[in-house]
Amino acid sequence: MPDQAADKLSHFDDSGQAHMVDVSAKAVTARIATARAWIKMSPETLDHVTAGTAKKGDVLGIARIAGIQGAKKTSDLIPLCHPLPITKVAIDLVPDATLPGVRIEATVKTTGQTGVEMEALTAASTAALTVYDMLKAVQKDMEIGGLHIALKDGGKSGRFEAKAPS
Repeated sequence: MPDQAADKLSHFDDSGQAHMVDVSAKAVTARIATARAWIKMSPETLDHVTAGTAKKGDVLGIARIAGIQGAKKTSDLIPLCHPLPITKVAIDLVPDATLPGVRIEATVKTTGQTGVEMEALTAASTAALTVYDMLKAVQKDMEIGGLHIALKDGGKSGRFEAKAPS
């Protein structure tokens, strides 16, 4: 549901042209965002992850590094994102037999004038895409989904926590 307090989209000027938002007047505050996603696969493919038998190597370890790299490169990928001094990126990848697949949680922190939601989303999606890449020789019909912000805190808009469990 859209934010009812927002009068207009911040990435468009008064004439409707896209622009990078000027954050220079914003206060420098501690900011954090957590994004979640999942990748579903067959139980047999998940066995390769948990047993460490994927031909390309340590699926979760490589996906963790890729997620961190994705967070750091967000402003290179998303045209109107500010480059940020990221102070922490944590990627948790948890095999889940009930999915079956891997649940992904990416948390990004900074101290700055704008939030890190896009960095967290990019980290989670990059980790999921890397899991796919590492396992595609075994299973091509894996499904990536559930990408969302679970937590955001800091700045003028304050704290947001997703209501639905993910």
